Amino acid sequence: MNREPAPLSGIQIPLTLDGQRATVTDVGAKLRTYSVDGRDVITPFGPDEPAPAGHGSVLAPWPNRIRDGRYTFDGVEHQLDITEPSRMTALHGLVMWQRWTVTERDESSVSLEVRLAPSGGYPFDLLLRVTYRLTAAGLHVQAGATNLGSGVAPYGIGFHPWLSPGDGSLDDCTFSLDAATKVVVDDRLLPVGTEPADGDLDLRRPRSARELDLDDAYLDVVRDADGLSWARLTGADGRTAAVWMDESMDAWQACTGDHLSAVAWRRTGLAAEPMSCIADAFRTGDRLIRLEPGTSHEVTWGLTLL
Repeated sequence: MNREPAPLSGIQIPLTLDGQRATVTDVGAKLRTYSVDGRDVITPFGPDEPAPAGHGSVLAPWPNRIRDGRYTFDGVEHQLDITEPSRMTALHGLVMWQRWTVTERDESSVSLEVRLAPSGGYPFDLLLRVTYRLTAAGLHVQAGATNLGSGVAPYGIGFHPWLSPGDGSLDDCTFSLDAATKVVVDDRLLPVGTEPADGDLDLRRPRSARELDLDDAYLDVVRDADGLSWARLTGADGRTAAVWMDESMDAWQACTGDHLSAVAWRRTGLAAEPMSCIADAFRTGDRLIRLEPGTSHEVTWGLTLL
């Protein structure tokens, strides 16, 4: 066992391809940095600090929040640990702070996996894996889970890249998101309904980030001819940090970071989070994946600089 000191963010795994540079960490299989020709695509955080606001995290076996950490699945009630005390929710799954194992690695790609130990709040046996691969088109990410247990498991997944404004301010950026419906939330940021993304809620056309204060989910995603849905943040330098998801996911979360508890990180980037489901899916069943024993679920998304 390696007992050498490691940075607080985890063991660093650098990836390179031409002018692209990325860093993945074994803690949470996080994407700590990604840049193209020296221009950040995501907002990086330091190697010797934990991810400040979910930066670069894999969010599984659920993304976002579960009300009171309590849910009933197939007639059995479960209680998760409360990890967001201010809102009394269980936030962003169980694997953000676990050490993942590298299974494959070369100069431009790395694959990691973690076997999620069953617990009182989530008594299911899952093997999760993620592969980060630099390509000529940008960073390609594929992730999935296999149910190794004997019972059906509730499951969802999401990711937490914070798009970078580059050297300028977020206020000087424009943002667009390919989705037609906004999720309405209560004061705990838990869903209570939906409404059309019209007028000031419409992000399908580029909007000045200066006028946006977001921590919102969007549905009814719009896709291009290749079946991809996009979120784009264009900086004052004219470059666009973009994240896409394919048809394996159909929900977005967008956050400008105006209300982060870590004040120094407020509005330093814009989170554009591809997800398989929105908050509280374990309770509502909305887009919840029922992962049968022995079966797997896979998703694909990516980042690029335009």
